[in-house]
Amino acid sequence: MKMPPMKILTAAVAMSASITTMAEAATLQLSHVRPEGTAIDKDARAFAEEVKSATDGAVNVRLFPASALGDYTTVQEGLSIGSVDMAVQPPSSEVDRRFQLAYLPYLVQTWEHAEKTFTDGAPMRETVEDLYAEQDIHVLGAWPVYFGGVALNTDVENPADPTVDKGARLRVPPMKSFQLMADNIGYIGSPLPFSDAFTAIQTGVVDGIMGSGAEGYYASFRDVTEYYLPLNTHFEMWYLLINQPRYESLTDAQQTALSEAAKRFEESRWESAEADQARNEGLLEESGATIISVSDEQIAEHATIVRETVWPVILDDIGADWANDVLDRVLR
Repeated sequence: MKMPPMKILTAAVAMSASITTMAEAATLQLSHVRPEGTAIDKDARAFAEEVKSATDGAVNVRLFPASALGDYTTVQEGLSIGSVDMAVQPPSSEVDRRFQLAYLPYLVQTWEHAEKTFTDGAPMRETVEDLYAEQDIHVLGAWPVYFGGVALNTDVENPADPTVDKGARLRVPPMKSFQLMADNIGYIGSPLPFSDAFTAIQTGVVDGIMGSGAEGYYASFRDVTEYYLPLNTHFEMWYLLINQPRYESLTDAQQTALSEAAKRFEESRWESAEADQARNEGLLEESGATIISVSDEQIAEHATIVRETVWPVILDDIGADWANDVLDRVLR
């Protein structure tokens, strides 16, 4: 039995509208590395709500906290090939060793200098965006986290003196810059994945951890942290990322909604990050850790040693000409 022409037309229009709605609707999975309820989790949820509201529910951002989709290196690889839609996380030098430049120890010393160095339009930010773009990853925004330090699970003599051999082994991220830094300020660097770090400290494989700050140690390592040294080892920036083809599949209006929400996500964090660092140091202390006082002079002594011993090796490793060109623009 043939369908009347008018019914055929009506059915075709209805099907076309349905296909259009399906094409424009999107659910984006967003990975981050911290447990639920932490500062980044709350900010990511606020970002998701803003995107949903701005797109009238056409774009839904679904959170996967606590590295539920894999550690940040695995997730970055997933972002590159499109198996993961979005993430807020640090860059992985295992994927591209040039990312070590953004983690160069003692690159910046103050919050004011950090904001000048890493905000949108700054030379370091543009460099990071270019490196991600080579992997088909689009940078929507960033989330300043903290200045890093050292967490210890055992008492160490002269822990803030970079000239003393302490005999203590620290878990460091699998980045040459962190291992060399640990080795040159009196510790022994032991590269381990983030997912293995807690057990390694708990079982005594290592005596502590470097590569994070008070926020990270409180969120994930407070049960194995007895001492914390705020040495300002590095400045931690996480980036709000989306797979480039996935981003391009969205409508112009949806892309704009994501970008505007990302801008507010970043700006609000700059306003609260320094206070949040102090708050997390307080939380570590409340959980039983001893905060070891570190003077500006001791931090400066660490910075001098690291810049003299670690920087040349890292710059050669990632390409001295390229790296120095970036640093010339960053440090001017």
